[in-house]
Amino acid sequence: MELIPITFNKIMQSRAYTVIILGTETKRFAIYTDPAVGRNIQVHLTEESKPRPYTHDLMNAIFEGFGIKPLQIVINNVEDTIYFARIYLEQQIGDQKTILEIDARPSDCITLALLNNIPVFCRKEVLEKAVAVEE
Repeated sequence: MELIPITFNKIMQSRAYTVIILGTETKRFAIYTDPAVGRNIQVHLTEESKPRPYTHDLMNAIFEGFGIKPLQIVINNVEDTIYFARIYLEQQIGDQKTILEIDARPSDCITLALLNNIPVFCRKEVLEKAVAVEE
């Protein structure tokens, strides 16, 4: 399985949905999600203060409490226009290192990737099947 590094390009928001644009220098594609997820990403990107922790902040606090380190995100499948992703986490307890692979929504994965400054990859087959968006 060949993984292609992709980057976060931009986010566009409406009342009904959020569009997250990801891709490489040669191809970009869109993931559509709930407006609340887009708002969370925008709050992070603009470093806006939050009155209370968001769900992703809670997840990061849990990761930290259990000594879990987010490693990477992989967008591993697309069916019609629905994308699927996995987040890879590492936990070290004594001499034992465990890598966890967890199924998650791409929008949640992208948010966690931005919060933790971890890489995002896309399976080559998925990138080839993704519908390209033009700027």
